[in-house]
Amino acid sequence: MNRARPLGDYGVDAPWVSWMLVGFGVIYLVLSGCAFWLWNSPWFGIIIGVVGILMLVGAWLFWHTTRRGKFTVWREVLGEIPAAARVLDMGCGRGAVSIMAAQQFPRAQVTGLDLWRSVDQSGNSPEAAESNARLNDVADRITFLTGDMTQLPSPDASADLVTASLSIHNVPSAAGRMKAVDEAWRVLVPGGRLVVVDISKVGEYQRRLRELGAADLRRRPVGWRMWWSGPWMATDILEATKPLA
Repeated sequence: MNRARPLGDYGVDAPWVSWMLVGFGVIYLVLSGCAFWLWNSPWFGIIIGVVGILMLVGAWLFWHTTRRGKFTVWREVLGEIPAAARVLDMGCGRGAVSIMAAQQFPRAQVTGLDLWRSVDQSGNSPEAAESNARLNDVADRITFLTGDMTQLPSPDASADLVTASLSIHNVPSAAGRMKAVDEAWRVLVPGGRLVVVDISKVGEYQRRLRELGAADLRRRPVGWRMWWSGPWMATDILEATKPLA
């Protein structure tokens, strides 16, 4: 049985966010101490102390999500899919979902596509993804490409499974995000499945897939395992099947 997190280094998602939470949490706790001991304002100290603690808890939840939670969730999601021979992972980053798909489907050929932006994931590069694939003995079945998910370099009906993990929301415009959904739908074979795990924009994708005639369209919350600092930044799973006709 595969471990939840594959071997290798997968960096930190949006690394600036966790450090911002830690920084502000420490600052608020220092101000809380000043309020108690220097300014003689205990109620103000309590309020900003609680805010500081919440920020540090949020930082812990963020780190748990990026280092463990997302791997556990994706392992479960992939385990629910009966089979896939050709997988496309949009916005693959350092290769986590691509590698887990190759492990879950031992005969599959997997393509991971990314723009390799370090602001989205620390240390993001094709070399990092390839190194992780080698550590997990799946490098011979994964191809990592540089490309834009709004203009996929894949022909129509070329994938049985398309995945997107915390990637489509990084497209800045609503029109661009809808184009990414359209591209994922275009490259799916009839009967193929699209699985998106993402944050705030999932409702947009759901509406577009409904317009495209998706079958078995299902959206469900992940829960605390993928809270990016708290329930106000939760993650949903969106799944859809492309009709046979």
